Amino acid sequence: MARILLVDDEVELADSLAQQLRREGYTVDVAYTGGRAWELLQKSPALPYDLLVLDWMLPELSGLSLCQRVRQVDCTTPILFLTARDTLDDRVEGLDAGADDYLVKPFELRELLARVRALLRRTTGTGEGIPRLQIGDLELDRENQVAYRQGRMIHLSQKEFRLLEYFMTHPGQLLTHDQIYEQVWAGEDPPSSNVLAAQVRLLRRRLRLPGAAELIHAVYGKGYRFGPVAENP
Repeated sequence: MARILLVDDEVELADSLAQQLRREGYTVDVAYTGGRAWELLQKSPALPYDLLVLDWMLPELSGLSLCQRVRQVDCTTPILFLTARDTLDDRVEGLDAGADDYLVKPFELRELLARVRALLRRTTGTGEGIPRLQIGDLELDRENQVAYRQGRMIHLSQKEFRLLEYFMTHPGQLLTHDQIYEQVWAGEDPPSSNVLAAQVRLLRRRLRLPGAAELIHAVYGKGYRFGPVAENP
């Protein structure tokens, strides 16, 4: 699952776009200022995102300056400018600063999603570049939305597929209830904890085979971990 950082000071627009991108299966972090975006980008030695989507006019640090800073430490992560600055000189300046693509507001959502897919295809191991995920004896065919365990095909509902995909892209991590709601029920009203528990039980049942390790482990009061062996919370 590709990770995207979306940076825009129009809160309503940013939140709406984040929801749309999550519906497409991406993990999305949102920053409303350039300063906050730079903080998120500095949290790990390697750039923690597969794609940056930047507005130009941002509080604290402009999108152009942010792009230039990123390019000083990272030459490969794609950057898409999403901005109302629409002159030819603006486009040239943005691309010269290190952006890979430039989309002018207002825009059509379909075009934005197509550009996101195209940029992610340029990087290895992100987005739709990984059609199958595998952990131990479990394999997930993302294109056809079916799983295989020990060679046995497991048909999945849409929710089961999204839940399993999220678990398999974050093995060993504590995934809180809120994180799961945000990814699996993106754009919908969050379900009750009972609904999530029931969905997990159904998925466990589908994945269970005689003698095979349990893969989904509840962390009491917090969420779930995914992997062959339960880890201490």
